[in-house]
Amino acid sequence: MKKNSLFLLLILIITSCGTKQEKINPTQEKITESVYASGIIKSKNQYQVFSTVNGLIQEIIAKEGDLIKKNDPILRIQNISSKLNAANAKLAADLASINLNGDKLNELKANIDFARIKLKTDSSLFERQKNLWEQQIGTQNELEQRELAYKNSLTNYKTSVLRYNDSKKQLDFSAQQAKNNLEISTSVEGDFIVKSETDGRLYDILKEKGEMLTPQSPVAVIGDANDFIIELQVDEYDITKIKLGQKIILSLDSYKGQSFEAVVTKISSIMNERTRSFLITAEFTIKPPSIFPNLSVEANIIIQSKDNALTIPRNFLVDDTYVLNEKNEKIKITIGLMDYKKAEVLSGLKITDFIVKPLK
Repeated sequence: MKKNSLFLLLILIITSCGTKQEKINPTQEKITESVYASGIIKSKNQYQVFSTVNGLIQEIIAKEGDLIKKNDPILRIQNISSKLNAANAKLAADLASINLNGDKLNELKANIDFARIKLKTDSSLFERQKNLWEQQIGTQNELEQRELAYKNSLTNYKTSVLRYNDSKKQLDFSAQQAKNNLEISTSVEGDFIVKSETDGRLYDILKEKGEMLTPQSPVAVIGDANDFIIELQVDEYDITKIKLGQKIILSLDSYKGQSFEAVVTKISSIMNERTRSFLITAEFTIKPPSIFPNLSVEANIIIQSKDNALTIPRNFLVDDTYVLNEKNEKIKITIGLMDYKKAEVLSGLKITDFIVKPLK
């Protein structure tokens, strides 16, 4: 019987010790309120390169990591049909140019010159015959024949000029059309060489030689070689707290145990409906020695901070409104700033008061 009593007493002691609540005083210290965000590092002006045409990759010209200039070629796409079209367009343009300066116009010019000479001759003969007729020399029939010859020559001259101008316009149009077709073909041929749109570094080539390209598939990733930005996703519930210029404390998996600093430079004005978050852009003020695009980051965006604040651990709060005294009685307090570990107490507690941790 005594053994059983001792066993029960031991259990009561162990249970009593196991349920003993932790007791502390509030602490006076600095507290910082922040918003958590996660994201990635990107090269400034980073973008994906796309092809404007379909085709097989014939040659990859640049290498990953290369510093490149605007319009530098990255890769070449096979374009046999495009080359043939360009060659045909050049032949048509050359032919149109020959026709514009060729025998046809020279013949029409010669016709105009002949018609002009004949018109001048017939006009002179007509005037001479009129003068003779005024002196009662010659016949009415001769005068009418000279007038008819003059009018026919005038009509023939005008027709020759009109025929020349019409032919010249038609040949000009054909030549310009052929030139335009050649420019279009040459331009299309240029689309088969994918080029950089900016100066920067070629960070990634996403395709290999022999692969099929479409305008919907990215070819490469290019960005600034030295400047980087941070893109962070902030929850919709926290977005109203974010302001331009706020300080950010960053941690990177690549630099364990180290922290870096940045500032908010841009806040997206529209929410991503899929993730229910907003895109925040930041720039480094204290950055790692080496940075690479697409490194993951975790961030605390500093909303506000206070020195010498009266704080308690957040796990001592009950419903974010109360704490427990030594008698496990609820005491109403007013909360100010909070971080992920501590909460500021604005009223309801003094630094000498004891509070106990609520039991789970």
